[in-house]
Amino acid sequence: MALSDEDVREILRIIDESTLTELQIETEDFSLHVRKGELRVDAPAPTARPRRPAIDDKPAPSEPAPADGLATITAPMLGTFYRAEAPGKPPFVDVGQRVEPDTIVCIIEVMKMMNSVTAGVSGTIAEVVPQNAELVEYGQPLFRLEPA
Repeated sequence: MALSDEDVREILRIIDESTLTELQIETEDFSLHVRKGELRVDAPAPTARPRRPAIDDKPAPSEPAPADGLATITAPMLGTFYRAEAPGKPPFVDVGQRVEPDTIVCIIEVMKMMNSVTAGVSGTIAEVVPQNAELVEYGQPLFRLEPA
C-alpha cells in the first residue's frame, strides 16, 4: 500500500508533536525515514528518469563553473527557496557578501519543514539566482559566487 501526501504530512505532524526523534516506515514501493530536523523519502521513479539523491546522499553543495570561474551553490532538495528566516527579516546573504563553508545562505521549505542550506565553499556572493519564495528543483543553481 502506497502512502499519500496527506499520510506523510500526518506522520510528520505526529512526529513533530511527539517525543519521538526518529521513525522509519517501509513498504514494497515506498520508504520513509524521518529524523527530527531531517527528511528522507525514497520512491521508485515512475519512468526512466534518473533517481534524485535523497537528502542523506549529501550532494556536493557547489560546483565550479569553468566558463566564468564562478562557483555555484545548488539546491540540495526540491522545495520553496527563502532568502530570509521570516518575512520582513534581512536576507541571510546579499550580493557582495563574503561567505564561509558553514555560512547559512538560505532556507528551503519542504512539507512545512525548514531546511537551512550552507554555502559549502568560501567566497563572495556574485548573484542570487532564484526569486524569494520560488520553487526550486534539486541541483538548481541558487547562488553564484567568486571562490576565495
